[in-house]
Amino acid sequence: MKNCVSSYSFGGYVDRLGILGVIDKAAELGFEGIEFVEGGWTNGQDPEVARAVRERVKAKGLTAVSYCVGADFMYGCGGDLDKEVDRVKAQADFAAALGVLNMRHDVAYGIRSVDGKKAGLGYDNALPRLAEGCRRVTEYAETLGVGTMTENHGYFSQDAARVEKLINTVDHRNFGALIDIGNFMCADEDPVKSVSIMAPYAKHVHCKDFHYKPGSEDCPGPGWFPTRAQNWLRGAILGHGTVQVGQCLRILKAAGYDGFLSLEFEGVEDNLLGIEWGLNCLKRLNK
Repeated sequence: MKNCVSSYSFGGYVDRLGILGVIDKAAELGFEGIEFVEGGWTNGQDPEVARAVRERVKAKGLTAVSYCVGADFMYGCGGDLDKEVDRVKAQADFAAALGVLNMRHDVAYGIRSVDGKKAGLGYDNALPRLAEGCRRVTEYAETLGVGTMTENHGYFSQDAARVEKLINTVDHRNFGALIDIGNFMCADEDPVKSVSIMAPYAKHVHCKDFHYKPGSEDCPGPGWFPTRAQNWLRGAILGHGTVQVGQCLRILKAAGYDGFLSLEFEGVEDNLLGIEWGLNCLKRLNK
């Protein structure tokens, strides 16, 4: 498995260095691949930006691994599924211009109750619509040579069982999972157990770590956020938190995954420090 870093890990350095500077820094630090997260740097999916990024990635000897974007097939574009699908397809065009292998898009963030009704709010209620959106996007992206992925992300579509069900409902060779080993904790799941469920579906992997405090305690303070069950998490330097990173990597390797491992850092420490120390951990555990 090869090491990669997400532009998300650079935090405020993205604005300070610019996206081309982030690519330079990733190469300088010793990464083999880079992943991009949508933001102001895209300038509205400007083709000239994509060209410059693609050329810089190639010049630095890196692989453009993934492009991550938001999507909401329930309520995006005012609830118009056709418009939201077309919007995400346009992101796939940009992903192809960047030269990435895969694009990750969100699927939904929940179902809203209508008139206070306490029914029809489950994942299974949303599943047919989510699967339709994912399938239409991946069918289009396949024509561009870009794979598409769903990530365990955003609370609603975050449990291993839910994400697995979505992938199997979409049932398309171009669609799979971006497994974030830390994000399962946001849904109060054990990363080891959840990674073991999801490993066969992996197209890409995020390596992320969290500090944890039980919800029986008050919020520890700045930097902490609640899980779905109101426990507390704070981003950690990889290897410093409670995620069993090494065991998760062994599970993925045993399942036959040999792709990129993308470092995602969202701690309170300086981003470059978090990235450097995280890469050291990743190299040590990725054997």
